Amino acid sequence: MAALRQAWFRLALFVEARLLPFRIGRRPIADILALADGPVPAGLDGMSVSAIVRAVRRTTRRPWLMADRPCLRQGVLAYRSLRAAGFAPELHFGVDRDSIAEPSLRAHCWVVVDGAIVLNPPDPRMVTVLRHGGPAAPAAVAALA
Repeated sequence: MAALRQAWFRLALFVEARLLPFRIGRRPIADILALADGPVPAGLDGMSVSAIVRAVRRTTRRPWLMADRPCLRQGVLAYRSLRAAGFAPELHFGVDRDSIAEPSLRAHCWVVVDGAIVLNPPDPRMVTVLRHGGPAAPAAVAALA
């Protein structure tokens, strides 16, 4: 039964990964966070953090779309899947402090569970500008709207 559940999860993750670029597009961060906090699939109870992160990495390793923003795609997928498995993940968004004076900012997104970075560790030059998740996730989205 566990093998069937994991196969179903991988298929659902594959489909969601392919549709996510169209759902995110160039939308504002509040819309992206609302999508991340949206309904999640059931049946992921018992899956480990490492199994979910491994599946997200495998599913997104060759992006056709959003190739310029792989960390955002992976972050949203992992956040949603980890929530579905019963964890309280946090999405962290940061900017490279050296890019602040440049015409465009270099940004990054990573995922934290229980205080540990589990996906897309940031460069030491990254400064966190937004942390989303845990019990205050819906309030954070409302504050950005």
